[in-house]
Amino acid sequence: MKYSIRRQFALIFIGLMAGTILLCWFINNLFLERYYVKSRTQIIFDAYDTIRQAAQSDTYSTEEFREELDNVCSKYNITVCVMDANSQTKYVSFNGGRELENQLIGYILGFFSGQAERLQEGNDYVVQRINTGEDEYLEMYGQLNTGISFIMRTPIESIRASAKIANRFFAYVGVLGTLAGGIIIWFVSRRITQPILELNRISEQMVHLDFEAKYNGRTGNEIDLLGENINKLSQSLEQSISELKTANNELQKDIERKEAMDEMRKEFLSNVSHELKTPIALIQGYAEGLKEEVNDDPESRSFYCEVIMDEAAKMNNMVQKLLTLNQLESGSDAVTMERFDITALIRNYVQSAGILIRQNDIQVCMDEYPPIYVWADEYKTEEVLANYFSNAVNHCSGERKIVLSLEQRGNVVRAGVFNTGDLIPREAIGHVWDKFYKVDKARTREYGGSGIGLSIVKAIMESMNQRFGVENHQDGVLFWFELETVKECAETPEKS
Repeated sequence: MKYSIRRQFALIFIGLMAGTILLCWFINNLFLERYYVKSRTQIIFDAYDTIRQAAQSDTYSTEEFREELDNVCSKYNITVCVMDANSQTKYVSFNGGRELENQLIGYILGFFSGQAERLQEGNDYVVQRINTGEDEYLEMYGQLNTGISFIMRTPIESIRASAKIANRFFAYVGVLGTLAGGIIIWFVSRRITQPILELNRISEQMVHLDFEAKYNGRTGNEIDLLGENINKLSQSLEQSISELKTANNELQKDIERKEAMDEMRKEFLSNVSHELKTPIALIQGYAEGLKEEVNDDPESRSFYCEVIMDEAAKMNNMVQKLLTLNQLESGSDAVTMERFDITALIRNYVQSAGILIRQNDIQVCMDEYPPIYVWADEYKTEEVLANYFSNAVNHCSGERKIVLSLEQRGNVVRAGVFNTGDLIPREAIGHVWDKFYKVDKARTREYGGSGIGLSIVKAIMESMNQRFGVENHQDGVLFWFELETVKECAETPEKS
């Protein structure tokens, strides 16, 4: 990552720490010696006050006075020499006080050896820095109004050495501290940057519409608060996108439904126009023939009238079927579920179709079945049977035989209408339920079929939520439909 927060955080921390340590080292190097000198000067003044108080109270010859000065000399590395008004030594420190006796006498008499730089001067003391050629000292000497003379000195070179050592040690510690702090902050900053990287990963997934990842922080800081808000944002986005996709899907379905309805409307108008074109042309032609008295004999006029009536009846039949199909597909024709005997319904229909059967010289077979009670719309079920039966009559050939069957299958009964004759081509089986579809258009025209009957069967069976279908057999075609049986009244069929 080009601009890593972790790297920036570590560099800023290391820079601040290194700058702070460098500033402290610079201040140390510049002012530590002065501070030490000032501190030593203060210590010398404290010893001066002790000597002055002792002189005023005439206790400088006591053991307590000596012990007090001994403690100051040993603790702060101060060398002291004190003389009375007669130049008699009253106190010398154990760390070289004898060596200062001659120096003190020289100051009293007005001469001294070495180079001196006066720092402070009072009524009875002088503070100066003195260089003896070998060492440099901070020194105070003077003579009190009681006649007591004193001299005190502490080496400055030790102060300088201490300051240099302290500064060098501080520099080493600062470098090591900066390195150690940098390493520590590099790893510690990971705890801060890791949640940010986690939030970045989650946001990348959200960009790709993946809302599964959630932030699970437990530190309770501002980043966790941001993570919780991102979780809420993710949930809201997921819900919004879900609703949008649902609405889009419904819209797509509506568009597809509208397009399908437009196609159906176009196809319907085309098919209706095609189906009505021939009978209208025939009616118009024969009507014009009657008007122009093409044939004056009564037999011709009767034939013309029969053709016109036959074509008008076909048109009326097709229109009625179209109206029925439209009611079924629009759902305006309500389904009334009732209990009835399917066996009796089939037998009654076959009996009523006797004239049709005899006119077409067809043999109808049906085994003996007990009463089988079903739940369905009785009127619509009869219409399904009528369409199957008329379709079988129109396509029956060969042995010219129609077989009606009932088969119990669990909680449903399957009613079948089989006719001998030509099989339905494999590529046409899936289209026989389509409106105006005709397998053999020439033959359909012979018996006046409109291609709507099986579409009505499909609409009726779908309205009752029951199965239906067609099967090719070796010597003919079987159309079937299923209805739900009344369990307590249903009995197993027996063939006779």
